[in-house]
Amino acid sequence: MADVTHDPVAPATPRPRFIGSEIYRHSSYGAWHPLRVPRVSTVMDLARAMGWLPAAQFITSPRAKPAALRGFHTDAYLAALQAAEAAQAVSDDTRDRHGLGTPSNPVFAEMYRRPATSAGASLLAGELLAKGGIIYSPAGGTHHGLPDRANGFCYLNDPVLAIQSLRRNGAQRVAYVDIDAHHPDGVEHAFADDPDTLMISVHEENRWPRTGALDDRGVGQVFNLPVPRGLHDDDMALIRDEVILPLVSGFRPDAVVLQCGADAVTEDPQSRLTLSNNAHWAIVAALRPVAPRYLVLGGGGYNPWSVGRLWAGVWAVLNDAEVPDILPEQAQDVLRALTWKGPFRTHLPQKHWITTLRDAPRHGPINADVRQRADALMVRALAWL
Repeated sequence: MADVTHDPVAPATPRPRFIGSEIYRHSSYGAWHPLRVPRVSTVMDLARAMGWLPAAQFITSPRAKPAALRGFHTDAYLAALQAAEAAQAVSDDTRDRHGLGTPSNPVFAEMYRRPATSAGASLLAGELLAKGGIIYSPAGGTHHGLPDRANGFCYLNDPVLAIQSLRRNGAQRVAYVDIDAHHPDGVEHAFADDPDTLMISVHEENRWPRTGALDDRGVGQVFNLPVPRGLHDDDMALIRDEVILPLVSGFRPDAVVLQCGADAVTEDPQSRLTLSNNAHWAIVAALRPVAPRYLVLGGGGYNPWSVGRLWAGVWAVLNDAEVPDILPEQAQDVLRALTWKGPFRTHLPQKHWITTLRDAPRHGPINADVRQRADALMVRALAWL
């Protein structure tokens, strides 16, 4: 009998892991705050209803302790944040110094525990990715938080903490890509002078916090692309293929962190961009093979139906799961149960917000300003590449 040589079986690639928590199901910034709407719990429920989230892929997020948050945040701020949660009140001095108890960052019941849970997920993700893999944490992406101050709905800056954790666990070069409608001023504050962090942000021009100009730069690799209102899928495809992918690939990162804020879609009230969720999913897919470690975070998103559908689709992309044209009844029930009440009216869902995940693509001619700005950014990048 002839000898038969068997090739060794390669170890199976670990399946993507989803970090979540039940704290988001009943926690709210307040009755009239944009973050009054359910988001992470909707994604968890949709993914389970679709059969995409078996128990083996789900990790309950730990809550970060203050000592773990000191990599970016000051002791004084962390103490003030915990004290504000305990007292459910802040002094004028605390409000002025730390930005707590403002309309954007109000006092609410879980104002330390909720962001500390998101931060715990990002810190844990860096550890879990030490040997490679994919982690999804839709509660993450709080990219405005500053070392000593709450800012822009963000009490802590979990993307910064995630990058620091990735570094501690073997990733020397980290590419951070942010497609939220708002500029990640807190992340840029942390890494603008770090040559081992690449930061790319695509955000709406003249939108709060009104930072991230095209010509902003630091010692590190900072590439900001402010885009005009009305940005559609074909504009974003150009940016993906001619800016994001060349820059990230040229950087040769050990890890990619994608902040996948859902507020750049047409249905979101906090921007004037007009993307469909297909544009986000295409970027999620395109960045997946670029580095051995991949962390995808959430971010903005203030229409409960559009953010839930978009982020559930992100999880489908990461798992190579097929998105059906019509959702099964159990998944439709998740979306049908959502409500969105505002100060002046109750928003009612469009039919396809209940029956589908995938938006109709939003095509159009390439905006001349988008092409000009993308070209200008890449001219500056040529010396770096």
